[in-house]
Amino acid sequence: MDIEKRRSTAALSESHDGFPVTESRSNTGDTSMKDEGTLGSPSLPVSPIKTTSHKRKTSDDFEKKKKKKKTDKHKHKHKNGTKKENGNDLATVKNSKEKKKRVKKEETPLDSQTIEMKDEEEEKYRWWEENNDNDEIKWHSLKHNGVLFPPEHVPLPSHVKLYYDKKPVDLPIQAEEVACFFGAMLNTEHAQNPAFQNNFFSDFKKIVLEHGGANVEIENFDNCDFSKIFEHYESQKTIKKSLTAAQKREIKSEKDKFEEKYKYCLLNGRRERVGNFRIEPPGLFRGRGSHPKTGRVKKRIYPEDVSLNLSEDAPIPPPPEGHQWKEIKHDNTVAWLATWRENVTNTVKYVLFAADSSLKGRSDFKKFEKARELKNYIHRIRKDYKKNFSSKVMLERQMAVATYLIDVFALRAGGEKAEDEADTVGCCSLRYEHVTLKPPNTVVFDFLGKDSIRYYQEVNVHEKVFKNLRLFKKSPKQPGDDLFDRLTPNILNKHLQNYLPGLSAKVFRTYNASKTMQDQLDLIPNEGTVGEKVVKYNAANREVAILCNHQRTKPKSHDMGVQRISDNIREMFWQKLRLKRMILELDKSLKKTKPYYFEELDDLSVEEEQAIQDRVIAKEREKVTKKFARDNEKLKTEDSPLLPEAMLEEKLQKIDELAAEYKKELKTRKPEIKSVTVTVEKLESQVEKLEQRIRNATLLLQDKEDNSQVALGTSKLNYIDPRLTVMFSKKYDVPIEKLFSKTLREKFAWAIESADENWTF
Repeated sequence: MDIEKRRSTAALSESHDGFPVTESRSNTGDTSMKDEGTLGSPSLPVSPIKTTSHKRKTSDDFEKKKKKKKTDKHKHKHKNGTKKENGNDLATVKNSKEKKKRVKKEETPLDSQTIEMKDEEEEKYRWWEENNDNDEIKWHSLKHNGVLFPPEHVPLPSHVKLYYDKKPVDLPIQAEEVACFFGAMLNTEHAQNPAFQNNFFSDFKKIVLEHGGANVEIENFDNCDFSKIFEHYESQKTIKKSLTAAQKREIKSEKDKFEEKYKYCLLNGRRERVGNFRIEPPGLFRGRGSHPKTGRVKKRIYPEDVSLNLSEDAPIPPPPEGHQWKEIKHDNTVAWLATWRENVTNTVKYVLFAADSSLKGRSDFKKFEKARELKNYIHRIRKDYKKNFSSKVMLERQMAVATYLIDVFALRAGGEKAEDEADTVGCCSLRYEHVTLKPPNTVVFDFLGKDSIRYYQEVNVHEKVFKNLRLFKKSPKQPGDDLFDRLTPNILNKHLQNYLPGLSAKVFRTYNASKTMQDQLDLIPNEGTVGEKVVKYNAANREVAILCNHQRTKPKSHDMGVQRISDNIREMFWQKLRLKRMILELDKSLKKTKPYYFEELDDLSVEEEQAIQDRVIAKEREKVTKKFARDNEKLKTEDSPLLPEAMLEEKLQKIDELAAEYKKELKTRKPEIKSVTVTVEKLESQVEKLEQRIRNATLLLQDKEDNSQVALGTSKLNYIDPRLTVMFSKKYDVPIEKLFSKTLREKFAWAIESADENWTF
């Protein structure tokens, strides 16, 4: 397989539903987030924009250059046209000769081998054991290899066209790419959304005109036929599916090898992982909920749009050939490596350190410690806001009621939204129509919260809160008017900081989530199996998710998954009945001496047993057939002789014989005992093991049903102090792997290492 073909095929390996979809992990603001949704370029291969070759240079020893002097924000121009920020001392001591040396150095990228070797043998960095209260300086030295750009659009084959009024359209390459964005996702819900269609078509027409127009005048979306483009990408999906496991491994290996140098950086001399080092590909913006900009075209990002942040002494990663970086910064008061602005929502996106990096770990640790600190002030805050329910100053009343709602119901603070943003609200931006009052003290909240997820709660509130809400809705207010017309999140947060520096509405949310989790875990008795304890832990987690309104749409695979577990439980129950029938074959007297043990023998009807037998036999046939195919595929890649078909036929014949035995057994209800070494004790032991497996599967089924529409992961990731989970794991003898995924175990390594079974929030 030649290199270009591999890269083209590799593009398919990242596709979803037949076309590549990029779920970005870039970040906006200071918090990590998923991209609100881009349906990415259907032609994106794994390979990057071609870069110029440069001589590599090894890294300096970081530990010799740890400087605790904060760099300022004064900029001067590099000779390559980029801006840079320089520290005051450095600006005065650098002479012209040194500057020339630096220019030469900047042309040399950081050696990825250096990054790989730097921390390979080092003992794990236990930053949580250090006393570091300096929030202003984020790092003392930072070196990295820049970012990975998506490749340019690969033109469609000449026979694949957009059709307009049944006529093939010759599009400029830039417009063809945008047509491919839509064509590749033709069978999705987004493509059927009128708002999505209108926004896409509006941008598409502009791009066609901007780049010279087409041979056909395109005026009406309904006259456009994207089906040929869709079929092209469906065929690409088929090609991907037809790849052998060896080919897929080869593609993945090549991709991983190429990306390796971007995955790590040197932070203060230590090797640390980078979060998402890929620049978002162009595509169609989705947004969450009914976003007014859904379908808009997200433009391609070039190096001229991207600013990098690294040390003064770090080699500047070379931009792709023919390009230059927008700006080179040396700001050690921020924790990003690269940044750019996204055109649709006009938000700033960042490349940050990975979730398991020391810098992100410190940030998480301080966030949870600040929430823990709130417990020393919460009683005073609650006393004050209850007192201010009756204040003569309207702002104080509104502040008191808002603080109450944030404290008791974990509402987000909320903020003003522009007309072209999704109409989502929080506490301070609640409007007249979002709150319905039912005397004497019941309030119905109904609004779209973050990510356009509906918040609907009917709750009882403090009687003075009810009276104040009625006052806030008093005429002449009407639908569309703000409920808290004197209050903004900034005013509220400044008020809260009078109690505790750094206190904000978000800290309340973290505090109440962790406090609720602590209270729920305290109610769990330390008894039962690991599976039972995990279900109870998840129930506690669910209470937090409900408090924080962390909902999710029931997965499409949910019903199928539930059915699969239910079938598995019925099959194990049938196997248990067979074992008990064997016991009676060995000792019929047991039915009189232990009647309770055998009272379930007739719980399954003949029809039910027949259905279970058919299912078991079908599964066995499928398992044997698939294993035979896998084994032969492996042998084929090793150029070894293949297994003969006769071997498969022999195994299938044995399954047919087993099916005949089951059929006979269905009539007699007397399973055949084939071994002379079988004893009642051995069979009873097998029954006991099956009963335990049935209990575990039943708990799993209950857990799956209970959490089908609740997102447990969000609160576990962002709001529940991870040390609570570690405490539960150690105190209740539950493996941490049952509670934290591998990603969370890496992210919260500091919690796993620092908390014991007696830790409390």
